[in-house]
Amino acid sequence: MQIGVYGAGYLGTVVSACLADFGTPVSCCHPDSSQMVAMAQGNVPFHEKNLTEVIKRNVRSGRLAYSTDIESFARKAQVIFLAEDSPQHLSDLAIRITRAAPKPPILTIVTPVPVGTASAIEQSITQVGLRATVVSQPMFFTSGCALEDFNWPDRIILGTDSNDAVLALKQIFHSLVMRGVPVIVTNHETAELVRESATAFVATKISFINELASLCEHVNADAVSLSLALGLDKKIAPRCLQPGAGMGGLFAESDMDSLAELAQRNGVSLKILSAAREVNHGLADQVIEKISRCVQSVQNKDVGILGLAFKPNTNSVAGSSSMRLAKNLIAQGARVRAYDPVALPDARLELNGSVFYCESPYAAAEGVDALVVGTGWPEFRGLDFARIKQILRRPLIVDTKNLLDSVRLRAMGFEYVGVGRG
Repeated sequence: MQIGVYGAGYLGTVVSACLADFGTPVSCCHPDSSQMVAMAQGNVPFHEKNLTEVIKRNVRSGRLAYSTDIESFARKAQVIFLAEDSPQHLSDLAIRITRAAPKPPILTIVTPVPVGTASAIEQSITQVGLRATVVSQPMFFTSGCALEDFNWPDRIILGTDSNDAVLALKQIFHSLVMRGVPVIVTNHETAELVRESATAFVATKISFINELASLCEHVNADAVSLSLALGLDKKIAPRCLQPGAGMGGLFAESDMDSLAELAQRNGVSLKILSAAREVNHGLADQVIEKISRCVQSVQNKDVGILGLAFKPNTNSVAGSSSMRLAKNLIAQGARVRAYDPVALPDARLELNGSVFYCESPYAAAEGVDALVVGTGWPEFRGLDFARIKQILRRPLIVDTKNLLDSVRLRAMGFEYVGVGRG
């Protein structure tokens, strides 16, 4: 079966590469010829673990091809995944592909869309006298772990009333179905709502453990041990239950915005979602308060930040608590130096020239009044902290991810401040 994937952003790149890795011929289409050539050469414009290797392997084997010819693309593919990062013009795209296809295609929407989009696209196709089967298939990727999430999903969601579409997609994902990955078949609206609800639920879980971490600091409790104990409860589970984490990522804010707007339009109050978002947005202010308690005020102080990506193994700074921290520090009169292994180009686009960007973690630490661990990159654990202590103006480390060995650092003479560590 020939598969098509339309989209050359984050989703289209990941989905096309992973589908080809199943052993199925895949054509990835987008009108930007320079982008298609770069992708075929394995030059991915973002950082995603192991993705470049997967693309190169499948291009070499002939399973993965890139094209700018949408008409030829539509004629060859029997199932087409619409995997643009933005839902803009999705309806026009679906009509164009359907019109070029020799028979009614199966159009699978992977793009994060508001509830009601798939039904609206189906209706727009019918109104112009065409036929296609539209499927809502939300996919749940964590930046930095997208390949693992694709190959080891918790479930496959198919929003459609077409048995033929379900059979075709089960054939494409045969290796996952045979492994026992549950397949949930439902209507469009439920499938679309699953994605937004999952994002909101994770945000709530993260915000809850962060609020408990604040309480721990006042009652001599340890938030790391607390989260471990809670996570071992089967009703709760350990993922996304680490104090200090923030809710970020390419689609997180848009998912929650869409859910909030849907609820508002329908006269439903999602109070828990509003509270969770408020807590998440307040994390940066809490870190500034911790720094200020140690150095009196951040005004005219130098602060180093290690990590600007919203999580390790990605260059995405979307929704990053480190980025929010940098902006808030600058707004309060601090001078900020920052280092990140891969996210500096993306950070520069958002922060402009307001931050001094460093080529190493030691450069970010040089002469600062406080050094903040903003992203949990594993490499930060292996830094030469004896060297760091010598170059800091004040031996203060604020570890927003509880990444470092607090006992060792305090024994070395550092003033160590974690999250929820009592």
